[in-house]
Formats: sequence, structure tokens, C-alpha cells
Amino acid sequence: MLDTKDGQLCGRLPASTITGPQTLLFAASTGIIVTNLFAPQTLVGLIGPSLGASAASVGLVAMATLLGYAAGLFFLVPMADLAENRALILRMLLTAALAAGVAVFAPTIASLLVVLFVLGAACSAIQILVPIAASMAPPGKAGRVIGDVMSGLMIGILLARPLASLVADAWGWRAFYGLSATALVLLAGVLAFTLPQRRPEAKSSYGALIASLFGLLRDEPVLRRRALTAALVMAAFSLFWTAVALRLAQPPFGLGQRGIALFALVGAGGAVVTPLFGRAGDHGWTRSATIACHLVLIGAMALAAWAGASQPGASWQSLVLMGVSAVLLDIGVTGDQTLGRRAVNLLQPEARGRLNGLFVGIFFIGGAIGSLLAGAAWTWGGWTCVCAIGAVFGATALVVDWIGEPE
Repeated sequence: MLDTKDGQLCGRLPASTITGPQTLLFAASTGIIVTNLFAPQTLVGLIGPSLGASAASVGLVAMATLLGYAAGLFFLVPMADLAENRALILRMLLTAALAAGVAVFAPTIASLLVVLFVLGAACSAIQILVPIAASMAPPGKAGRVIGDVMSGLMIGILLARPLASLVADAWGWRAFYGLSATALVLLAGVLAFTLPQRRPEAKSSYGALIASLFGLLRDEPVLRRRALTAALVMAAFSLFWTAVALRLAQPPFGLGQRGIALFALVGAGGAVVTPLFGRAGDHGWTRSATIACHLVLIGAMALAAWAGASQPGASWQSLVLMGVSAVLLDIGVTGDQTLGRRAVNLLQPEARGRLNGLFVGIFFIGGAIGSLLAGAAWTWGGWTCVCAIGAVFGATALVVDWIGEPE
């Protein structure tokens, strides 16, 4: 129902408590959808030359989907507080499937960027699924449920690169988007029969809903702080994973698409700790766990710089160290986002859709900035410059930790 004084929307949340199979469904769904956002990071080496893009501009390919995702979070996800959620999710998934299908036939880099922007915006359906799961959690277990669902999301993020690389190695980069379009259509079919309804009792206009975003950002310091640190670590994450494919293709590594895919698969190991961070938040350890995440991220960037600067005679040792740095980076980013998402979901239950849209939209702007910087940093100073910028992002997040109020 609508509070006419402040315009806040109170939705009718699902009455049932989330079950194990439902949690698995939410986790798998978010994992499938999110692969579209990060696959371009490993495909830039193929997409750029095939469409005539320069090395300095390949970051635009990785940026387009993330920027579209951020736009969807700001302008589509808030509708979860206004429209019936299951129908909204299905429409967005079918739009994403259509965009992925069109990407298969994109003739120019400009047309591909437009299509990827639309694809990213439609994939913001993820952030309607997550609040539904959180609203179904038993009292005091929201962090655990969010952590479990986020593990599926993070596995999807981390498997997106190896999956895309393997598909591209076998059939070309366009085949990945054909496969994605098929998967999204099938997922929409499954969710049409299994996803519970969430029908907010809203009596407000879309314009008023979007306008309320500014009020939420102004009135919630926890949202501002957690979104800022999430944006910083996401920038480091996108910077690393957009540029590492370029570094691994060079000596002493000399990896092809298949080798890069295996490397990215190693990085997926960081996702196993996601539920642990959700539980840490439930135990009141949010601040200390967040600081630890940012310290791990800085250490990961330092280790990656060292591994990337190694001499040709130590190629295997360098590759192992690079893999360890990727796992550590993913742990730091996963922890920050899980803890931040838990904190944000506990602020105003009646505004979960908008809060998630703001939080994730802001941190994906950070991811888009990181992807954009990757090409410029690589051209200007190579791998060392990439790692140095990533470490600066991590250090800035650490400063925000120290000056912020305990949660």
C-alpha cells in the first residue's frame, strides 16, 4: 500500500518461507543471466579484430553491457516496487533473449554496442529475483539466503569467461550469443511455471517511483557507503578481467582462447566463499569482514603485478601466481558485494526493488569504468599500470571503510 506522506511503496511479500529447491532455482537463474554481462571481457580479443575495432577501444565492448545493466537497474528494477514481479521478470528475460539473438548478426562495432547495451539492461532482471529471495528468508536468515543466491550469481560471473572462451574457440564469438539466447528462452519457460508471484500494492506513478530514488540515496548513509565501496571493487574486478586476457596471450604465457578459458575457470574458485560472507554479516561482523575483503583485493593486485612482470624462464610459476591472484581478487569482490547487499536489503523492506537498483546500479557503473580504463591503461602502461590502478581502487575502498560508521 502507499504511504501518501512520503510516497514509499509497500509491497506484498511472499508469505511462504524459501525452500532449498527454490534457493537453488534463484541461484541458477541469476547465474545463467549474469553470464551475458561478463562474457565480453574474454571475447574482446576476437570481437575487436573481427569488427575492425582498435586495441584502445576494445574496452567499449566490455563496457557496453555493464553500462546497459546499470541503466536497467536505475530505470527498470525500481518497477519491482510497482508491477507484479514474475511478469516483469519474464518480459525482461525475453527481451534479453531477443537482444542476444540480434548480437549474433551484428555487422559493425557500433551496432554491437547498441545491442549489448539493451542486453545488459534486460539482464537487470537479476536484481528483481534477489529481493524476492531475500523477502522469503526466515527472520535473521536474510544474509544466509542472499549469500546462497549470490553464490550462484558469482559462479555465473566467474564461469562466463571460460564458457565464452570455449564456445568462441570452437565456433566463434557469435556462437556464444546464439547459445545465450537459447538459454534465456528456456529459463523464461521454467520461471513462468515455478517463480512465485510478488504483487506490490502500489498506487504511484512510474515517475514518482524514479524520483524516490534520489530520496533513498539521500536518506540512507549505509546505501551510499556500501554502493561506493562496491563500485570501487567492481572497477578493480572489471579492470583485471578485461586486461588479463591480453596479458595471458603475451610471453611468457602465450595462451590461446582455450588456455585463457581454463585460467578463468580457476578464478571461479573464489565463489565458494560467498555463503560464508552472508553468515558473517548475520553474526554482526560486517565491518571487519569488509575491511578484510579490501585488504585481500589490494594484495591480489600486487601479486598479479609481480606475476605479470616475471621473466620467460618462470612461465609456469608466474601462471600459478597469476591464478592465485585471480582467486584472491574474486574473494575480495564477492565478499564486499555479499555484505553490502545484505546491509542494503535490511534497510527498507518496502523499497527493496529500488534499493537493489541503486546499490547494484552504482557498483556496475564502477564496473563499466573499470572496463573502459582497461584498454587505455593497457595501451599506456601495460599490465603493471593495470594492476596499479586496481590497487588504487582497493585502497580507496579501504579508506571509505575506516571513515564510515559501524553498521
